[in-house]
Formats: sequence, C-alpha cells, structure tokens
Amino acid sequence: METVAPYKEIIDVIKASGGDAFKRCFQCGLCDVVCPWNRVTTFSMRKLVREATFGLTDIESEEMWRCTTCGRCPQQCPRDVKQIESGVALRRIATEYGVFPPSVKPIRTISGSLVGEGNPLNEERKKRADWAAGLSVKTFTEGMEILYFPDCYCSYDSRLRKVARATADILNRAGVDFGILGALENCCGESIRKAGDEEVFKRLAKENIKTFIDHGVKKILVSSPHCYHTFKNEYPEFMVNFEVVHISQYLIQLINEGRLELTKEYGKKVTWHDPCYLGRHNGIYDEPREVLKRIPGLVLNEMAESRVDSLCCGGGGGRIWMETPKGERFCDLRIGQAIDCGAEVLVTACPYCITNFEDSRLTLGHGEVIEIKDITEIVGEVI
Repeated sequence: METVAPYKEIIDVIKASGGDAFKRCFQCGLCDVVCPWNRVTTFSMRKLVREATFGLTDIESEEMWRCTTCGRCPQQCPRDVKQIESGVALRRIATEYGVFPPSVKPIRTISGSLVGEGNPLNEERKKRADWAAGLSVKTFTEGMEILYFPDCYCSYDSRLRKVARATADILNRAGVDFGILGALENCCGESIRKAGDEEVFKRLAKENIKTFIDHGVKKILVSSPHCYHTFKNEYPEFMVNFEVVHISQYLIQLINEGRLELTKEYGKKVTWHDPCYLGRHNGIYDEPREVLKRIPGLVLNEMAESRVDSLCCGGGGGRIWMETPKGERFCDLRIGQAIDCGAEVLVTACPYCITNFEDSRLTLGHGEVIEIKDITEIVGEVI
C-alpha cells in the first residue's frame, strides 16, 4: 500500500526548502530530457514535481530516491523549480517517517556509523589517520598554512587511500606547511543531507565546525568535490566561513608559483571527467585541465559530454550507498565514452566517481583497456 505523507506536511517542507518552486513548474519536460536516468531506464522528474505540487508524493516509492543531484535539470529549467532542494525536502519526510524502499535501507546503517564513528563506512574513528603512516604527515596546529581534509573514502577505502597518500606526498615535496586532524574529523555530511537525514548532517557539521575553530583552522584543502561544496556553500549556514580549496585548484597554483615542477614524461592519452559537484555545482572546469596540459607527453582528449554537459557517475545524492541494478549505471556509459575518445586513462578528482568507475571498468571487462586515476596520482608520477 502506498504511504502518502499528509498534504500539509509536504507543502510545508517544500516551502521551507524552495519556496513555492514546485508551483512554478509548467510541465515543459526539459528536466526529463536531460536527466541521465532516462539514458538507462524510464524516470520522470516532471511527474515527481507534479505529484508534489498537489501533495500526492508516495514516500515509499523508489522514484523519489533516484535523483543523484547532478545539477542537470536545474541548469535547464526555465522556471527555477529548484528540483534538488525540493526533492531532498521530500526525502526528509520519508526519513522522519522511517519509510525506505529496499534499495535505500542501507542508509539506516550508515546514519548510525556516521553518528558513532564519524564516517559512513563503519570504520573505527581512531584509524582515520592510518592512511598517512610513514609519510611524515603532521597533526594540524594553529598557524599552519593548510588543513588537509581527505574525506572518509580517502581515509579508509583501500583504493582511495592511494589518493590521500599521493596528495600528502605532493604537498610535502612542494614544501606546503600542512597538517591533518585525523580522529578529530567527521564526515562533512553532504551525502547524508542529500539522502534526507538533516539531523545527522547538522550534528556532523557542528562537530566539525567546533573542531576547526578550536584548532585555528582558516584554510581547508579537500580531495572530494562533495566536501568542497559542503564546507564552502553549506557550512556558512552555521555563520562560519572557511577558505576552501579543491586539490585541482591548488595543484595549478603550486605549479604556477614554481613550488611544483612536472619533469617526467607521462606519454599516455587521457580524458578528464568533470565531477558534478566540482563542475556544474561549483564551476571548476579549467584548473584540472590546465594541470593535465602542463604534464610532459600527456595527450588530453575530451569525451563526447564534458564540462557543463558532463555525464554523472551516479554516486551523488546519497546514491553511492544505494543499490543500482546492473544495466542502470551511468558509470558504465561514461567508461564507454572514455574508451570511445581514445583514452588510455580516465582521470577525475572525486572519490565517488573513482569508486564507480573502478567498479564499471572491472564488471564490463575493461580492466586491460583503461585505467582510472585521480589527478593527484598522475601528478605524483611526474614530479
């Protein structure tokens, strides 16, 4: 039986998140045209908007959990319907009611891990800095130039730890005065907020903010575009403003300042994937490409869909934790686009994108055809 939240509650939540944005929709369908879901199955954001307008949203439905918050539909919408904000608001209702379809139920476990251990991977908080073993990485103290915040995946996941280690090595070799906070850090909270658990997000954010202030943090360097977006655009809701830099921005700064020299030949054809939260949400397109163009011997090929039209990997909006059936994974399509443009290496700078692409590369049988690299891993090979 369908579980439909009370009409007044749906309308109140929508107003709190996007005003009367849903009511502005005149059902033109441009959101459905650009939505990546319609590349792999049938999905209608327009339908969800229409149902929400009249308070008829079925909060047990898989449909309201499909959105990856990739940013394509707001970009095209002529009426500023604010699909992402309003869609997340509907997920908050479902979270409050404790109603989750089967593919979304892992979020319950993840919420507990976030509260208890400060990360979504159910790893021990005390091991958060283990990735830095043997790298001469210091604990951040007031007065240091930069706090490096490597995110949860780069702290715990065996594949993504290589990214954190490559980043720390680059910073050390460039003479950057930086440190980490290790077990004192929490997840930034971006994905759990997009999955509807506002209370857990606020708890994580407030604890991080207190930690940053207590340690005199002013400038934060991040590996994840999701951390970048959250620290830069969402933490100011709590009346704080930290200087936030994504590693792709910082790399070109270090190169231009002469603190980092790219001297070795790379000699491979690569393509750059624009992560949604780096590109569409925050407008960072040129810096990573400029870094790649500075690498001797590297040939940069663009995929069919790049920059503002980049195809989402499928991991945003909390979907990195949800089950996506084989045949419905955007990352499979993206791997195909990378191969089609002649790339030997697909390069990006987002832990979710790397996780999804590595999975697709292997499940599609392309393990010997293309590599997946973070931009720091390539830079680390040529300095």
